[in-house]
Amino acid sequence: MIRSLNARLVARFAAVSALTITLGACSSTNLPSLSSNPEPGPGPGLAPEMPASIRPDEIVGRWGLASYQNPADRARTEAAARAQCKQPYVIGAGQNGGVIMHLADQATPQELRLKGSPSGKNYIGPPGPTPGEQDREIISFDGRVLITRFVDKDAAVRYGNMVYVRCAPRA
Repeated sequence: MIRSLNARLVARFAAVSALTITLGACSSTNLPSLSSNPEPGPGPGLAPEMPASIRPDEIVGRWGLASYQNPADRARTEAAARAQCKQPYVIGAGQNGGVIMHLADQATPQELRLKGSPSGKNYIGPPGPTPGEQDREIISFDGRVLITRFVDKDAAVRYGNMVYVRCAPRA
């Protein structure tokens, strides 16, 4: 009786092992898919990287920096940013044609790209789809004042609308 029980247990184990190996082999073959679902493409609203209408050399320089949440505070925030030119935020030129800036919550600046989009909006961020989660949208830019907002909702709430006011050249 005991031998019969062991034989059944071994047979079941062998059957489960064979089934596992067979199913594993099915998933690793390069056979065409029989499902009618197409391959998922990039997420909604994501587009391939395209050139921005703002050149990197237009934003390289020394900037006073402040931020606001309430649009009614914009004028006051621009004045506060101008006052920060004593300790300017420096946007440098990158070695690969980008700009050197910080990403949200990153202590070390890195080279970021200026990216355009089919909708006509411009973004600053790492290479990749536009808009990416680490990108910031350029809300407005007139050569003297640059206003950006992070695409990531959490970062946008924490940082608000970032106002950069170009500092006067050093005397």
